[in-house]
Amino acid sequence: MRQRLTIILTFIIIIGALVLLNTLTYVKDDEVQDNEFAPNRSTYHSGPTGTRALHDFLNEAGYKVIRWRETPERLFRDAGSLIHTFVVVGETKIFFTEEEALALKNWVAGGKRLVIIDRTVDTRLVPESGGWKLVSQLTALPAIDTDPSDSKQMTENVTAFHPVQPTTLTENVLTVMPSRFASRIMIHRPRKNDEDDFNLDDFSEDLPPPMATTSSQAPVVHISDPKGAILVDYAYGQGRIVVLSDPYIVSNGGIRLNDNLQLAINTLVGVGGLIAFDEYHQGKGVTENAFASYFRGTPVLGFAAQAGILILLIIWTNGRRFGRPLPLPHVDRRSSLEFVASMAELQERSRAFDLAIENIYTRTRRVLARYAGMDYNSPRTQIAARVASRSNLDEHKLETLMRQCEEAINGAPVTWRQSIDLVRRLREVERDLGLGMRSREVKQAAENI
Repeated sequence: MRQRLTIILTFIIIIGALVLLNTLTYVKDDEVQDNEFAPNRSTYHSGPTGTRALHDFLNEAGYKVIRWRETPERLFRDAGSLIHTFVVVGETKIFFTEEEALALKNWVAGGKRLVIIDRTVDTRLVPESGGWKLVSQLTALPAIDTDPSDSKQMTENVTAFHPVQPTTLTENVLTVMPSRFASRIMIHRPRKNDEDDFNLDDFSEDLPPPMATTSSQAPVVHISDPKGAILVDYAYGQGRIVVLSDPYIVSNGGIRLNDNLQLAINTLVGVGGLIAFDEYHQGKGVTENAFASYFRGTPVLGFAAQAGILILLIIWTNGRRFGRPLPLPHVDRRSSLEFVASMAELQERSRAFDLAIENIYTRTRRVLARYAGMDYNSPRTQIAARVASRSNLDEHKLETLMRQCEEAINGAPVTWRQSIDLVRRLREVERDLGLGMRSREVKQAAENI
């Protein structure tokens, strides 16, 4: 016992030392303040630059939204076929590869919608269509100390934008308040005589954003000011691509301003269907272990690894012999009830039912005589009468049972069914009188082991 106590105390000391070591060596990461210079546009982020408020609102309002944490190539599989609108917000932490951009464009061309909300237009995600090309023009760049939670600082000297024409994207939208860092979308159109061989060098002079156009592939401007457009959409294949030039409009810090929320709903919902926010390129792909991501930056993972090594050490040491070998303790497997079972089997094979009744009746008669306060050899009639007077048993039935048992013992023919019935009736008498024959026999057998 003393040896086991020493081992237990040793392990407790080791675990305490590990906890102390992790506590002393743990350095808490300084909380990085959310800023517009390096924003986090993920729907998991609740800071002012995140889009969690928009995602949660759409979800609670009954719109079908999900977080897409796989590559764009997976959009062509069963889960991707249910998605109607794919949303990419801001400059992503993981850049789109050429293969991913091509897969996303092919997915849109098949009749889907792509919504790009960013201050720069990535030509790989916003390709030309019929020679028409969108180019972003930055107006200002945020500084490191720009506070995205301060709406006055973000919208300083900004005049609210008005829709330029009634469309499905501007329905119920009176004014939109972007940030002062919102870029402008310039639309370059191809030359009429050279639409088939179109490149950037052949552009005619930049034109102001057009209003509604007769060409189905020409971009449609929905919201703009004299400097350019901030919301444009155009056809690409059988689908459409929507470009919004300021993520602040849909961010947690700016979505509450003016009709920004209504514009976000119109832009994302469109004609309905499942909306998927791209979280894979925000660094939330399924390849990252969710458990490890949750405890990143804490000493939990290191402590769990050390605890696992300690548990393996305990298991290994318990499997090895400590000290000289000792013989296993010899335990007598035999039970005192084995004799009873063997005798019962022999009596059954020899059909000695009278002997079985004699074994039980003899003990029952002895207890009945003691209960009646009489001698064992007293007549059964007197024993039955005295027992009946002291209990609620019927004197005649008890005397009849005793007589039938004695006749079977003395040689009267009895079948196994009759013997079972006699034994059952004897046990009922014991139970009614509270004699506890079986519990006493079990107790005596346990004392003899």
